[in-house]
Amino acid sequence: MTDKNIDSYTIAFYNIENLFDTVDDPRTNDDDFLPFSKKRWTKKRYTNKLIKIGNVISEIGDDSSSYAPIIVGLAEIENKTVLSDLVNIKTLKDEEYSFVHFDSSDERGIDVALLYKSEIFKVYNSDSFSVYFEDELGQRDYTRDILLVQGKLENENISILVNHWSSRREGEEETKHKRLAAAHKVNAIIENIHLTNPDEKIIVMGDFNDNPDDDSIRLIETESQLFNPFKTIWSRDKGSLNHNFQWNLFDQILCSTNFLNSADSPISFKTADIFNNKFLTQYHGKYKGQPFRTYVGKRYKGGYSDHFPVYLSLKKG
Repeated sequence: MTDKNIDSYTIAFYNIENLFDTVDDPRTNDDDFLPFSKKRWTKKRYTNKLIKIGNVISEIGDDSSSYAPIIVGLAEIENKTVLSDLVNIKTLKDEEYSFVHFDSSDERGIDVALLYKSEIFKVYNSDSFSVYFEDELGQRDYTRDILLVQGKLENENISILVNHWSSRREGEEETKHKRLAAAHKVNAIIENIHLTNPDEKIIVMGDFNDNPDDDSIRLIETESQLFNPFKTIWSRDKGSLNHNFQWNLFDQILCSTNFLNSADSPISFKTADIFNNKFLTQYHGKYKGQPFRTYVGKRYKGGYSDHFPVYLSLKKG
């Protein structure tokens, strides 16, 4: 680490694309990520993925911060084992991350989680909330839960909600109601927090599978009075993932508007960005500049993730 003036904290979110261990879990559909599956998810490949993701997390942030992020929301985590392996990988071990994770009922067995530096962010409560909706047959359709972690940063109460909303795989319009249901759930959680503490600072992060201008994001932004700095970051040439040569910004971090009051708070919003350094991208070919993935279909590429991380910098003092 370089010795820079520490005047900011980095808070990040990263969909790390299928961090599975190599052990069969009979309760979930993890069959693709086993040593003898078509993907041949071996111990060597698993370790390589951990090293790569550890390298990324340790680097996330802007040039003014010499620290790795103090808080990192993660998506596509299989279980506590992979989190423990991740925080103990060489590049992260000295960062001394703790983590919060609950098993959800997601059919693929992938969850969200939160890494945090317990010396800086003092967690006093955590909970998990499911989003209820039904499929076309009227049966319960399970998805990732919303993770709530509450703690103190610079003696300020902060509630963090980590999300991974339903994908668009079956079509954007066909699945829109699921993401709207998740947005309503987020608003209900925040409303409940504010009943106890109206001045609570809120951070809502995640892979929303929607862009900043979609109805679900505008719903949480408007009803929960959140500031979304990623509205101005997303462009034709910039996003957190690329589909059919179009940039999307499904990964976002929103914060309550009281983060903008720098005069009255020991921590305030400074900047936000996508962490898309060149080492995270494909260097050559028609996909040059896009995220360097672990797999493309069943083909192993040995990259990082199909998403770039995103982050906020909070000014200290």
